[in-house]
Amino acid sequence: MADQSQQGGHDAGGPPVAGPSLGRQSRSGPGRTALAFGPWDIVYAQAKHLEPIFVELIRQASRGDVLYNDDTTIKILELMGKRAKQHALAEESIEGVAKAKQRTGLFTSGIVSTGDALSRNLPGELKTIVANCLAHGRRQFVEVAEHFPEECRHVLEALAVIYRNDAIARKRNLSPAARLEFHQAESGPTMEELQAWLALQFDRRLVEPNSSLGGAIAYMLKHWEKLTLFLRVPGAPLDNNICERALKKAILHRKNALFYKTENGAHVGDIFMSLIYTCEFRDANPFDYLTELERHADEAASHPHRWMPWNYRRTLDAPTPPPTSAR
Repeated sequence: MADQSQQGGHDAGGPPVAGPSLGRQSRSGPGRTALAFGPWDIVYAQAKHLEPIFVELIRQASRGDVLYNDDTTIKILELMGKRAKQHALAEESIEGVAKAKQRTGLFTSGIVSTGDALSRNLPGELKTIVANCLAHGRRQFVEVAEHFPEECRHVLEALAVIYRNDAIARKRNLSPAARLEFHQAESGPTMEELQAWLALQFDRRLVEPNSSLGGAIAYMLKHWEKLTLFLRVPGAPLDNNICERALKKAILHRKNALFYKTENGAHVGDIFMSLIYTCEFRDANPFDYLTELERHADEAASHPHRWMPWNYRRTLDAPTPPPTSAR
């Protein structure tokens, strides 16, 4: 990824590749890399070689200024009770049935961590500056726009100004400090007006608090400080969309495989998912990358920082130093 804040690109706790489990044929198509893994023992053997790379990926990701945080679930049979395990196995015969009833998972944390406002998505023991996802707040108005068109249009048009300003900041390649000043000048007044308008709907009893529109307004007002962190902290993102897109791969795998058997299998899945998605994010070929890591397993284990998805080709192309002559 382009900077340290996104170098990791891993899904800590997510399942493996965006495709079926072992023994099933993977999907392929134009512009899509097909990765068909062999039996478990082959995959597990390669995972042992990849472990140092995976650890280095996490280490480099932890150095970022902004870490994106979200979660999804997948079942692990050895951690389930007998009755729940039988239910999960029964679901396997019905394609696409398995859906987690509760959201749990492993979480990423950092100086600025963005996610939706569910408390279970928050890193518990580390001090963080937390931002909530503005797109999540916006989505609630999109979902009720059919029933409250005028009110929702007002909110969506205001938020469109903010996203347009952020696009201008990216196009100008502004530094975090310059982006903050730009948003304070161009987006600050719009957000102040929007906050006053939202509060007015309840103050004047123009909106029923228990309605779907009232719920959307209450969400925005309750989380306003964290939704507007981009107006106070340099580099704070508007939303968590980049992480939500990454989780689609985990969700696709869950729809195909439904569950893991053991925690060890889930960890192997973490390794492959993390490395493959980071390759795709950095426009590297995952198949080529994993092949080269297998060919140079000893070198990669000794110097994992030289074998990241964004620099392994430079390592391969570097001239080999001549052997030292024996004396």
